[in-house]
Amino acid sequence: MSNFPQFFETNEYFIDQKVNYFKFEAEYKVFGQDGNQIGVIKQRISTGHKVLRLILGKAMMPFLLEIVDMEGNTLAVIKRGWTFFMSEIAVLNGHHETLGFIKQKWAFFKPTFHIMAASRAKIAEIKGDWKGWNFAISEANGEPIGTISKKWAGAMKEIFTTADKYNVSIREEYKENTDKIVVVSTAITIDMVLKESK
Repeated sequence: MSNFPQFFETNEYFIDQKVNYFKFEAEYKVFGQDGNQIGVIKQRISTGHKVLRLILGKAMMPFLLEIVDMEGNTLAVIKRGWTFFMSEIAVLNGHHETLGFIKQKWAFFKPTFHIMAASRAKIAEIKGDWKGWNFAISEANGEPIGTISKKWAGAMKEIFTTADKYNVSIREEYKENTDKIVVVSTAITIDMVLKESK
């Protein structure tokens, strides 16, 4: 794939929530496997929606997340419109062209996300245990792609110890194409998506 964003070339992502006590928007820092920051996930909420969130609750409100690299380029956008139950979420590139969709299923703290291409063909699934924070990422045929976890070994273990940090690990053999952008974008924003759906 030509012009494949460098951000998506890595296979290990470490996500660290930045606490903003006085802001509605959540912000997460994203680190690569060498421990250097490679980007940030930003939540965008309009002033009107901030007020409505206090009245209606966030589960039915639209939300917009942006994955931005260290040069300030928007690489992907996760976007949901108004919803009342089990919403569909669009994954867009930095030019707001649709790359794919996330369809959320819910069952007793065991959420499942069906990840679809722009054609709506299923390309992957994220399934797991939210309370235990262990998710498996697999292709549509069941072949493992990776994991999302708050438990990992190695050099990063000492840096990330608190509950609002997690690791996304993608199999090295997984092809670097649009599917990988959609899968990684979904995986690294899963904490925000789950919190917005509660």
